Amino acid sequence: MPHPDFKPLSLMSAHPVAVNAEPWTPFPWSDVPRYDARSVAAHWPRLHAGHELPVPPETSPLAEGWALYHSGEFERAAAIGLLNGAEGMALANQATAIYANYLEPREAVRLAMFRQVIERAGTQVAAEPENCQALYWQSYALGRYSQGISVARALAQGLGSKLKGALERVIELQPRHADAHLALASFHAEVIDKVGALVGRMTYGVRSETSIDLFERGLELHPHSAAGMMEFARALLMLHGESLLGDATRLYERAAALKPADARERLDVELARAGLKD
Repeated sequence: MPHPDFKPLSLMSAHPVAVNAEPWTPFPWSDVPRYDARSVAAHWPRLHAGHELPVPPETSPLAEGWALYHSGEFERAAAIGLLNGAEGMALANQATAIYANYLEPREAVRLAMFRQVIERAGTQVAAEPENCQALYWQSYALGRYSQGISVARALAQGLGSKLKGALERVIELQPRHADAHLALASFHAEVIDKVGALVGRMTYGVRSETSIDLFERGLELHPHSAAGMMEFARALLMLHGESLLGDATRLYERAAALKPADARERLDVELARAGLKD
């Protein structure tokens, strides 16, 4: 069973408004749930189970922006987020990062978009050191960037420590932030896979047992996370090899069987299904 086809990212200077001069690739499936400002608020706890984000008022532009995001209208959602200042930055960064990771086919554009997320979130963290959304999306972009340039190279540049510190801070501030648990779990496994358990523990403070504990806690907090299940499957193979192929496959099967609640989950379920076919 192959690893999930998560696409890499890289760095470029940020643009103040336009995320990409050319139109974004449309969401490829028509059967995704559609939301408006009212229905997105009603389904907010399920849609945002991975992180603790307050629901915006139904009359605010951000309610419409989040409805567009969950319906797969990532470009329009990002534009609304960018037009709403600091309050809209979580929407802008999430829509940009998820689109770039799953749908953008052009390597250079994908890398540029992740650079924008890194820089926007980094600027917000500098002004608001306890902003968990900014810390998380900064770390998400750094993680994908690290995969893009190779984890070993990213570690040599000090990006691993920055990513790990940001995720640990999110969990400290929001102990029920499921996505941060899952991302930090993946980091532990990825570093061990690239540099070995001994070097990983002594140099970066990563441990196999910590990775497993974080995955289990993250999926306890967000049991419908198809992305978390696939990352857990990857980690099991990285940490224990073919001996846990059966466990990894069962995680893929669970992810593939989920009923997507929104566009991002639809993308994850498709990845799980594709992984089981290969």
